[in-house]
Amino acid sequence: MRWTGRQVFVMILLSMVVSSLLTFTLISSGQASPTMPVAAQANGNGALPKEVAKLNEAYQIVKGKFIDQVPDDKLFEGAIKGMIGSLDDPYTDYMDPESAQQLQSMLNSTFQGIGAEVTLKNNRVTIVSPYKGSPAEKAGLLPNDQILSVNGESLDGLDLNKAVQKIRGPKGTKAVLKVMRPGVSEPLTVECIRDDIPIETVYSKTIEKDGKKLGVLEIAQFSAETADHFGKELKKLEDQHIDGLIVDVRGNPGGYVEAVRQIGEMLIPNKGVIVRVAYGDKSKPEEVIKSTLDKPKPYPIDVLIDGGSASASEILAGAMRESGGYKLVGENSFGKGTVQATVEMQDKSLIKLTIAKWLTPKGTWIHKKGIAPDETVKEPDYFKVTQLPQDQVLKRDMNSADVKNLQMILTGLKLGPVRTDGYFDEKTEAVIKTFQASKKLTPTGQVDKATANALQEAIVAVLKDPANDVQLQKAAEVLVQQLKK
Repeated sequence: MRWTGRQVFVMILLSMVVSSLLTFTLISSGQASPTMPVAAQANGNGALPKEVAKLNEAYQIVKGKFIDQVPDDKLFEGAIKGMIGSLDDPYTDYMDPESAQQLQSMLNSTFQGIGAEVTLKNNRVTIVSPYKGSPAEKAGLLPNDQILSVNGESLDGLDLNKAVQKIRGPKGTKAVLKVMRPGVSEPLTVECIRDDIPIETVYSKTIEKDGKKLGVLEIAQFSAETADHFGKELKKLEDQHIDGLIVDVRGNPGGYVEAVRQIGEMLIPNKGVIVRVAYGDKSKPEEVIKSTLDKPKPYPIDVLIDGGSASASEILAGAMRESGGYKLVGENSFGKGTVQATVEMQDKSLIKLTIAKWLTPKGTWIHKKGIAPDETVKEPDYFKVTQLPQDQVLKRDMNSADVKNLQMILTGLKLGPVRTDGYFDEKTEAVIKTFQASKKLTPTGQVDKATANALQEAIVAVLKDPANDVQLQKAAEVLVQQLKK
């Protein structure tokens, strides 16, 4: 559970964020006929292409013979969704006018929901990353968690937009999620109270390592204002005379490539290449985006990445290593190497389409492979804990995923040793009694709501302490080693 988790780029949002893991988005207007889709435009001799004629034939059959009257707009919406779905590309999507309008209204403001970005992976709604400080993060949702149901309603078989509509809701309402987590045999129950989700992008702090002051800049997403915020926070750190800089893009699934370019111009020296873009339209030449920075910073830099670092985050990480010569620390990144453009249709619907792939400065396509760090470091297992159940008492002789989660919390709090296989044994009970006594709770040895809340408060404090973030500490160690050279 990354309670210091990373906020993410908002692109396909309702109340919860629907992720396409965007590299960047271009908006243009379609020029379709007002009476038919773009594909249905007549050819030079006035006849429809045979494929469109077949679609029209199917339309006429349905309209003429189906037992019920179906509105035309419903039929054509279905046809468009079927066309988009046939591309078998998780990053290509269609939004009807209502969904598109909700997207546009929320891009520059706060929104209400649980505060997580999701994608459809293996036909299941899958968490990409929770927002920093969001209900999803506080509840312990993690990248790659699969949401099976919401408030008892299954998400099985729903497209992403419909699934998100089940998850979204007004501030103060409850979303009880059934979640399947990799490595856990049983579904977990995670309760989120929906709230306002502010969209912030850059967070800064300093840490000390072996007498050196190191700046940490966490980029939660790459939105329109991110580069400006990054520049301001970087200046604040430099004014404090930092000895080195850690750029943290863990859990950041991407955003606008323009923001990456602007940040790259602050960090990547010698006018190095930031990214290469190769278009599906072969008539377009490869686009090479370069930095305008001449000299490197007067201090070493490294970059933190993990499995939630995707798309634009990977562009920055690849450029920092291949053009800047900087080290990457953490875990293998997500592996999203394609570029999307968003086209607005005449009725204000949106079609987002994959149009290109991006390459690292040395020409590597990282799609579905990700970027391997120079220093591989994994967080302890207790960083993956989720919230304890609020409607169930955990006690002696129970055997479940919730008990296993409890035991990971106890391990993180150094209250063990306890077994970690999910069986609530005598030793686990004794440790709980000791913890309850330390918090002036009745030492029953059972985890009721009050005990669960006290345990969660304690583990959050542990996880927020930079000293316990082994990936961050390794990145700091790498910088100190470079300073000693």
